[in-house]
Amino acid sequence: MNLLEVSGLTKRYESFLLDEVSFSLEPGYIMGFIGRNGAGKTTTMKAMLNLIHKDSGEVFVNGKNFTENETACKKEIGFVMGEFDCYKKSSLRRITEVTKRFYDDWDEKAYQDYLRRFSLDENKKISELSAGMRVKYALTLALSHQAKLLILDEPTSGLDPVSRDDLLDVFRAVIEDGTCSILFSTHIISDLEKCADFITYIKNGRILASQDVDSFRENYLLVSGDREQLEEKKPYLIGAKVHAFGFTGLCLKRNAERFSDCRTAPADLESIMIYTEQEGVYEESAV
Repeated sequence: MNLLEVSGLTKRYESFLLDEVSFSLEPGYIMGFIGRNGAGKTTTMKAMLNLIHKDSGEVFVNGKNFTENETACKKEIGFVMGEFDCYKKSSLRRITEVTKRFYDDWDEKAYQDYLRRFSLDENKKISELSAGMRVKYALTLALSHQAKLLILDEPTSGLDPVSRDDLLDVFRAVIEDGTCSILFSTHIISDLEKCADFITYIKNGRILASQDVDSFRENYLLVSGDREQLEEKKPYLIGAKVHAFGFTGLCLKRNAERFSDCRTAPADLESIMIYTEQEGVYEESAV
């Protein structure tokens, strides 16, 4: 049974449509949620959690319909949306005392372990923490009530590379027993390369792909060739950049034979996103 199932999730705004978003996540995995700013990642997460009203669609958490069992479902979810940015004059200790009353399965030992791991001082006020430490505190709360599903919106923003790497170790440890899963959005694609099992890619409110990372990458090839070849290759390129020595771009692997006279290489996640968002616009770029 899927731990998370999103089906036909739709939200209409005057200038944006979240268009029948569907994807699922089994227990024991990490799913990266990617797309450029404004693509619909945060809107999807908020609509999933009923933080904004959805126009249609269903969300199931651990087999339960979220709309019909909202309180029970939320107890199984740890949600972090960027840095912790409220109750700035309150101490961490005071905020924790209030927060843990809402969770029957609050794990005090886990909470104290994460405080030590993230070097958090309970006596400090939120206003005294850096942006990175606020993120760590929000994650500490989310990880301390035995949540089965972590939904994290830009959890590594504001963290230095060492802290980000430590956090990814935490993510891997959380899913190790095969009962918990993590859905997180990020613009730091290198983080996904290190820890994500699945990728869900959203563009302009629609899901372009939702599959395991290896299969997703294997759909594409990076290609490069001479300027003279570009006109012939354009119909088969997803996106490309022209430079002094020719062009570099992205194609679907099924079109590889069209580029047999070009140089090819496996595509990484960041390149796939860059060229997909470029949508065939050929820009001159300095080399």
